[in-house]
Amino acid sequence: MKKFTILIAEDDADDRFLLKTAFEEKGYSEKIEFVENGIDLIDYLGKIQAQHGTDKQYPCFILLDLNMPKKDGRTALKEVKEHPDFKRIPVIIFTTTKNENEVRRCYELGANTYVVVEDIRSYWINTASIPR
Repeated sequence: MKKFTILIAEDDADDRFLLKTAFEEKGYSEKIEFVENGIDLIDYLGKIQAQHGTDKQYPCFILLDLNMPKKDGRTALKEVKEHPDFKRIPVIIFTTTKNENEVRRCYELGANTYVVVEDIRSYWINTASIPR
């Protein structure tokens, strides 16, 4: 059975801890890998690409923060989506701001979706039917 990996690019240690805890508490079986910036993200994917054989295990998706040091999420997104092997990996932008220009720019760069933390909170608090 194939083991799936989720790659999360997030520079904030507290956010990484919260994301890891949330996945663990839900009992998800995917392996969670973290990188702290866009350089590490591209390096991580490059190491997979350099593996011999045809059964390379790229992440099933990338959860990408936009505001990271060294190489920000926008630049990393552009590089991922321009790369012939990496471009097939779904990239989910995960951020705290919903600026229409930023949203448009991310989709133009190839993002598969753009999720704002507040929208997730709003969905679970105001929309979802949760027994209390």
